Amino acid sequence: MMFRITVIAPSDMKEAYFRDACAEYAKRISAFAELRFAEYDAARLPDDPSDREIDAALAAEAPKIMRLLPPRARKFALCIEGTRPDSAELAAIVAAARDEAGEAAFVIGSSCGLHKSVKDACDARVSLSALTLPHRLARVVLLEALYRSLSISAGRKYHK
Repeated sequence: MMFRITVIAPSDMKEAYFRDACAEYAKRISAFAELRFAEYDAARLPDDPSDREIDAALAAEAPKIMRLLPPRARKFALCIEGTRPDSAELAAIVAAARDEAGEAAFVIGSSCGLHKSVKDACDARVSLSALTLPHRLARVVLLEALYRSLSISAGRKYHK
């Protein structure tokens, strides 16, 4: 059985350049794993939302995300407060998920992040950067990082 990776993210990938970058990394990842995307509709918020509006939006998104979490997978919430692994450390995290569960899921939040219940449902919290990334760019960065991780584990020369 091939290692399966699920990326759970908001569904609004409007820009062709983000879609093209994701498609390129998805093609590269396919040499190592089965990649699938599970998308949810992000809650709509006003331009300057209050904390209450943000909390309500995240609470509305949480059950949508929870339904998309594969039950057997090692689950990783991507959030700024997560551990910030370097490439070799992420490769070890991904390899452990492959070896122990055969499946991994990475959850990308909407513009305001992830509800605490989603983070708590995951096995770990991981940060791609100390910078806040828009979810479309976070998807591209995640896919590149996953491809690099899988390349490292396979002993390929992509990692420098």
